[in-house]
Amino acid sequence: MFQRSLLENKYLKTFFFFFLVLDLKGIVFVIQSQSNSFHAKRAEQLQKSILKQAANLTQELPRVLLLHQLSKQEGAWTILPLLPHFSVTYSSNSSWIFFCEEETRIQIPELLETLRRYDPSKVNVILIPVFIYWGKYFAAGWALSIPLVNKLTKRLRSESLKSDFTIDLKHEIALYIWDKGDGPPLTPVPEFCTEVVDSSCATTFHSFLPLCGNPVKKEDIFFAVKTCKKFHGDRIPIVKQTWAGQASVIEYYSDHAESSIPTVDLGVPNTDRGHCGKTFAILEKFLNHSHDKIAWLVIVDDDTLISISRLQHLLSCYDSSEPVFLGERYGYGLGTGGYSYITGGGGMVFSREAIRRLLASKCRCYSNDAPDDMVLGMCFSGLGIPVTHSPLFHQARPVDYPRDYLSHQVPISFHKHWNIDPVKVYFTWLAPRGEDKARQETHKGFKEEL
Repeated sequence: MFQRSLLENKYLKTFFFFFLVLDLKGIVFVIQSQSNSFHAKRAEQLQKSILKQAANLTQELPRVLLLHQLSKQEGAWTILPLLPHFSVTYSSNSSWIFFCEEETRIQIPELLETLRRYDPSKVNVILIPVFIYWGKYFAAGWALSIPLVNKLTKRLRSESLKSDFTIDLKHEIALYIWDKGDGPPLTPVPEFCTEVVDSSCATTFHSFLPLCGNPVKKEDIFFAVKTCKKFHGDRIPIVKQTWAGQASVIEYYSDHAESSIPTVDLGVPNTDRGHCGKTFAILEKFLNHSHDKIAWLVIVDDDTLISISRLQHLLSCYDSSEPVFLGERYGYGLGTGGYSYITGGGGMVFSREAIRRLLASKCRCYSNDAPDDMVLGMCFSGLGIPVTHSPLFHQARPVDYPRDYLSHQVPISFHKHWNIDPVKVYFTWLAPRGEDKARQETHKGFKEEL
């Protein structure tokens, strides 16, 4: 009886591994990586983890692709422009395209077990493709069946993408697939988790605050606050009540010099929108007229709220000798050869090298009231310098995001004072008293083995 049990065990294992081989050959993993050296390294670590887990199960390794290596196309990060490539390359030998982020944690056996509940070949026969996601959190991983990839590719070839702007990627992909109700339903998968709930989780994700050595010194970060005379009396006091006291080097740039603040008059007339002339004047002043030893420049609006201590942690992961342009990434016209940019309200972070290359290029504003963040994105795109995205910067107020979404973050910034108490928002979400918890999350996340 004991021998029979051993034999049954052997056959069960053989049967189990046989299906693992088939499944692994049918999945293409796409890590939504970025070309910046820090992010590329994190993505490569995840790639190695996936391949190592696969090697422990079978000698047949899956294809694990890094998004930033797949295409030189500016809009590759928006996924949809890459679907025709996936359709042509993988239609005949794959069942699923599985997307994940650098910080997604994947348990390969559990993922295979989860995907095995959905039959892509059956879907293909009845022409109802399956799209799998976990709630709002695409970062926990999401999968497209190959029949759905093919269907979306056919649509992309027959009609161009209609939206000029890419702002909320997960929302816009879901809307495109939904296709005003004519597309397939989005299928929630509880095993795609934002945090470890139990052993059934196939994937997990938690957006932590990275720390790569010692935090950057406050003296190495210059803060430039864009303001104008009409906001000197209401917005600047809030900056000073909240985050300004944490800054070592800060200046307020305006259209009017006021010694009590003090503000610096850049000689650029105020505009109701855009502020491109003012922003480029700040860049020129930082690079050529002062602060030649400061590595980083952060340009914010006078209604931006920011955590300086968290920013110090984050910047420890970036090399200021590289051209770094960091913040919350948006896109413009990416379906038709547009560009990505860092939206200004959440804060724009520049390494000195990025500013040096930008100003050497002679790329400038076409008018003082041109949108500064978009012009910067266009200029950096022309220079071949990609913007670097961090979801910890926010263009809007906390009330504009699902609270559960923010609960999985250690946010660095928010923007706008409209209909909120900005001082309360700062001390609730960004004030240094939360740094002990943030630092614990940092070490917990970074020490975790991939």
